Amino acid sequence: MLADLRRDIRAVRERDPAARSTLEVLLCYPGVHALAFHRFAHAMWRRGWTIPARFLSHVSRFVTGIEIHPAAKLGPGLFIDHGMGVVIGETAEVGENVTLLQGVTLGGTSLKREKRHPTLGNNVVVGAGAKIIGAFKIGDGSRIGAGSVVVREVPTNAVVVGVPGRVTYRDGQRVAGDIDLDQTDLPDPVAKAIEQLVDRIRALEGELETVRKRLEEERA
Repeated sequence: MLADLRRDIRAVRERDPAARSTLEVLLCYPGVHALAFHRFAHAMWRRGWTIPARFLSHVSRFVTGIEIHPAAKLGPGLFIDHGMGVVIGETAEVGENVTLLQGVTLGGTSLKREKRHPTLGNNVVVGAGAKIIGAFKIGDGSRIGAGSVVVREVPTNAVVVGVPGRVTYRDGQRVAGDIDLDQTDLPDPVAKAIEQLVDRIRALEGELETVRKRLEEERA
């Protein structure tokens, strides 16, 4: 547990240029505070101390503005940036080196006591205000654009934007490497579809012009 907390702190230093020291991260980052509360609450939950675990998570929400169910499984290196309004449900699972921004919801869709929240792979980035709803997986290295609503599975190294979320790719592929926190330079699937329609119209106009010239030649 302490090793995970150390990785959480290191994740902030690596991914937030505003973090100037470890002491600043410990004192001034509610995401780190929420994760510290959760690591202890999750340990209690696993031992069957469900009421104390829920109470500790309730205190954490009051202090940090971040709500994490104590049963949620969070991997090391998680960075919750800003954090206000983040909600992580009971059966949610989060991999290693994931980044969540403010207002993110990992929500469920079922009233049954079963797996009903999403699973995030490693190195996933979820933009501000994004909602991921349902028991499916977000593949490793994927990025969810700010404000997107994702309701179905996302493949590895994909980019999702829009409501409902649509899977897109940058130049048809995504180069593997360091964690990419860019949430502004994302492909627009609607604009791309319009561009394809315009290209198709131009091609059809060219074909019609060719047919028109042939008809004129035959008449001549």
